[in-house]
Amino acid sequence: MVFNTGTALLDAIVLAVVSRDMEGTYGYKITQDVRGAIDISESTLYPVLRRLQKDECLDVYDQAYDGRNRRYYKITEKGRLQLNLYKGEWGNYSGKIARIFEEARL
Repeated sequence: MVFNTGTALLDAIVLAVVSRDMEGTYGYKITQDVRGAIDISESTLYPVLRRLQKDECLDVYDQAYDGRNRRYYKITEKGRLQLNLYKGEWGNYSGKIARIFEEARL
């Protein structure tokens, strides 16, 4: 991708992906889902998850899976409010950019 992904956009994408599953989802699956939109490594994703947890936008819990513990991330009410804010801001921002591109002469 030729465009840089800022912190707020990355947070918004991660919150949107995690919000899809009411029971929560685990890190590797989050990475794969986020990669559907942007190229991201696990080493980039995990600091985002920790920051969102610290900001109380995500809850974290461990659950046994195939004899190991798997860490799950679940969106909180505060995370849903933040995601709603991001969605509104993205709608405004992307609409303005789309209009500029539509008016461009090639």
